[in-house]
Amino acid sequence: MEGEAGPGGARRALGRLVEAVLADRGKANAVFDILAVLQCEDQEEVHEAVRACSRLFGALLARGELFVGQLPSEEMVMAGSRGATRKYKVWMRHRYHSCCNRLGELLARSSFQIKELALSTLMKFVQLEGEHPLEKPKWEGNYLFPYQLFKSVVGGLLSPEEDRSLLLCQFREYLEHDDIRYHTMQAAADAVARAADGRPEVPLAFWNNAFTLLSSVSLPRQESVPSNFYVKHAELSDKWKVVHLREHRKAFQQMWLGFLKHQLPLRICKKVLVIMHDSILPHLAQPSLMIDFLARACDVGGAVSLLALNGLFILIHKHNLEYPDFYRKLYGLLDPSVFHVKYRARFFHLADLFLSSSHLPAYLVAAFTKRLARLALTAPPEALLTVLPFICNLLRRHPACRVLVHRPRGPELDADPYDPREEDPARSRALESSLWELQALQQHYHPEVSKAASAINQALSEAEVSIVPLLELTAFQIFEQDLQKKGPEPVPLEFIPAQGLLGRRDDLCAQHFTLS
Repeated sequence: MEGEAGPGGARRALGRLVEAVLADRGKANAVFDILAVLQCEDQEEVHEAVRACSRLFGALLARGELFVGQLPSEEMVMAGSRGATRKYKVWMRHRYHSCCNRLGELLARSSFQIKELALSTLMKFVQLEGEHPLEKPKWEGNYLFPYQLFKSVVGGLLSPEEDRSLLLCQFREYLEHDDIRYHTMQAAADAVARAADGRPEVPLAFWNNAFTLLSSVSLPRQESVPSNFYVKHAELSDKWKVVHLREHRKAFQQMWLGFLKHQLPLRICKKVLVIMHDSILPHLAQPSLMIDFLARACDVGGAVSLLALNGLFILIHKHNLEYPDFYRKLYGLLDPSVFHVKYRARFFHLADLFLSSSHLPAYLVAAFTKRLARLALTAPPEALLTVLPFICNLLRRHPACRVLVHRPRGPELDADPYDPREEDPARSRALESSLWELQALQQHYHPEVSKAASAINQALSEAEVSIVPLLELTAFQIFEQDLQKKGPEPVPLEFIPAQGLLGRRDDLCAQHFTLS
């Protein structure tokens, strides 16, 4: 500020202006000087101006010195013949709106300290405006919340230009309050709808910010009455939607369905599917409404299909959803690339879960077992050490499939009835075949693989072998384990030990040459 050097001088000057405005309405025009500092480029001065606005308008809200009701235009009120007090309150409330708009713009500043301070100041205004409403209640006991101000805060967090993940992490602490969480879900749904409405392409930054915010919203898993409110009330009314958890679930469902109905980037789809089973489905009022999104994701292929099958499995298992193509889709994901992708561990973990039921038909389990055995012929050792115990576990769970191992006269190599090109496991004729691939793997160059493949030579134990410790196994770990193994005791390589440099006495070299 002019006449004051350094941040300390700016703080003192702004402090005097705030005290003057609060002490004397006749000096209200000093607000313009405070708001002018918010527009400057110097970060220290902007920082002090935000603090000054927080003090000033926080005090005005608490003292009830802002106009309450439908805000008329400033020109109409000043030209009218109403009292000076009303004109002052209307005028000051317009300045309050100007301040809030500027604070919203500061959320886009390069300095994170200014962003963080602007966010905390806006949330302070949300709290004070909720406790001292600037709108008149429509009826006695009407629930009032400064939704328009809060909506602008959420809109500022969901920037289409830059990543706001750090600021969203700061905002996450407010989501612990039930009323903030409820209104965040409503405001986020509105912001997503506005951003995607009429735009040919929505920037990736917006989808990233939106997902970060949506994934931060977490509802309580147990039934409870929301009572931890950010905006304090003398008493809570049972007529308010915000005090009922079922209304929170409806808002949560509407928020996610509104987000997922758009054409999302592939990386965002993956992020959604990763948290779908644990953080989204359990909190929906109607989980079956996710079937359209999950079915579309199943057709994408690769990791996206696998993650979508995880969500579908929960809908089938816990919500009695009918999806006849589930195991056919899973069967289609089994190809040689599955051993080399980064989600290999997750794939086999989920496949183990999907095939855990003992009520699956024998032909289906046989098809998966045979497909895995065929793919194992070209798999790397680290993958084989997971696949082979997995195949043995499938045989343990489904005794009807042990015919694949104990068939007295197995088919010849060129007459294997199994059709690996068939997409439908029911038509693959796997149950007519045998697991000759495991016998071939008993000759594998790596001793651990050969040992794992030889497990079918003995009667399988009743207890399954856990594959969890093997899921993250890598080629480097196998190499390190081999290096740490102790070799066998030294053994003689010849029955008659060598005598001297030229060998044994009757050796041909010893007959014709001597050392002198």
